[in-house]
Amino acid sequence: MTTSTSTAGRAAKRKPLFRYSDGPLPNILAMTYSLAGYVVGLGLLLADSWLLKAGGTLLLAHAMIIGAYLMHEFAHGTIFSAPQHNARAGAVYSWMTGGCYAEFQDLRRKHMRHHVDRADVLTFDSKQFINGLPGWVRKLILALEWAYIPAVELLLHGYVILLPFLSDSEKQRARRPAVAATLVVRTAAFALLGWLSFAALVLYAVAWLVMITVLRFTDAYQHTYDAFAVLEEGDIPADKLRDRAYEQQNTFSNLVSLRWPALNLLLLNFSYHNAHHEKPVAPWYRLPALHASLYSEGYRQVVPMKELVSSFHRHRLRRVTDDDYGHFGEGPKRADNFYGAVGVSFLTAV
Repeated sequence: MTTSTSTAGRAAKRKPLFRYSDGPLPNILAMTYSLAGYVVGLGLLLADSWLLKAGGTLLLAHAMIIGAYLMHEFAHGTIFSAPQHNARAGAVYSWMTGGCYAEFQDLRRKHMRHHVDRADVLTFDSKQFINGLPGWVRKLILALEWAYIPAVELLLHGYVILLPFLSDSEKQRARRPAVAATLVVRTAAFALLGWLSFAALVLYAVAWLVMITVLRFTDAYQHTYDAFAVLEEGDIPADKLRDRAYEQQNTFSNLVSLRWPALNLLLLNFSYHNAHHEKPVAPWYRLPALHASLYSEGYRQVVPMKELVSSFHRHRLRRVTDDDYGHFGEGPKRADNFYGAVGVSFLTAV
């Protein structure tokens, strides 16, 4: 009797796999699409038809985009009940998206600081670094950015890889074996892909760059926070009141479409950013309804992406070297002087 009662008690205390009761279906669909899309897209890169290769490149890119936003959900713990399950799943998707050179918990901690401090908290100031480079190197980076090659993100990903081998900190030195092993495995995998088809290897790189470009375009216009380069555990200056009102006033919902809200699923509803910051534990599939309940039609912080494309293009060099994010104005050209952020991706733990 005692044994059966104890067993029943443990069963009653056992948490469900998914955090929310309405979570299994949407989350299983999203995770399945991302993983299956990655595998199928990769397979299509090896097809003989260039039409299939092109379709595979787009599918692969979008599968990685959804994978990246699933990582964001795992970081907030909105999918699984147990933190360790979110961490393990986040590590899987970090391998898919190229964020695997840092531990998932480090990626999570960096992103949580963004929410807690209400600032863009960085440990590596890419703008200061780039502005301090020899002129020809800086011009090369700007030339790549002019050609829509995300040189800043490439620099940050490279920094994450090199940091354990350059740093004297005990924590970073301890990361050397894991980073080296990751490099060996990924290099071997890409070498195999290149051996099977050099075109497939090139198209994989194109798909990854498309993912990075979509993520950076979305990230660029979601905040006008202050950016601080501080040590890993350093504090930001207490130079102003960064309360919830400040957070909402400096956060923007850059929706894919107002007319067809379902299109925001292309980014796993990440563009409902004011709602996300108001309730960070709300899962991605609840954000449209939460947004509608919180904000009236015509809410100033809602900026359709079509209003931001021109600014993203015109200021693509300025945002690389200028600390100023610009400002969001009024009227039909309200985004003209909104330069945007760069190098704030949650795929890099810097």
